[in-house]
Amino acid sequence: MGTLQHIQHQISALNDLIKINNDRIAGYQKAVEGTEDAALKTVFDGYIDQSKGYINQLNDYIHVLGGSPADGTTLSGKVYHAWMDVKSAFAKKDNHSVLADCEYGEDVAKGSYRKALDDKELIWEDEKVVTLLNNHLSGLKIAHDAIKALRDSSKQVA
Repeated sequence: MGTLQHIQHQISALNDLIKINNDRIAGYQKAVEGTEDAALKTVFDGYIDQSKGYINQLNDYIHVLGGSPADGTTLSGKVYHAWMDVKSAFAKKDNHSVLADCEYGEDVAKGSYRKALDDKELIWEDEKVVTLLNNHLSGLKIAHDAIKALRDSSKQVA
């Protein structure tokens, strides 16, 4: 793979992560709308802010590579959010189901970062981007575990 193709592949991978973070923001915005629990809304707002920060950092690195950052969400994210809308129209929104949907979203986000880090064609020569992606992945793992714990405790309460 030539240098230009290599850079374009990196830009594409980083843009995919921007879209995943946009999916995550959209998911947590739906979660905020889906609960009356003020404490959960605060948690969800925190994860929205976390993804916005990740997007800003990814945008900065894409600019360093000479690319243009993406906007919007992934097609699978659009399909998933549409499914959540249909599901919520027919089902009572309880904290457990909202948190289960959030946990699923965290699994998808973690998987996308893992894929970018493990892609054999993406030879991340700049250690700064590897550190950045690993930091994001660590934050997503922490968020996943926190959401899972909240989900598990909401099941016991329900």
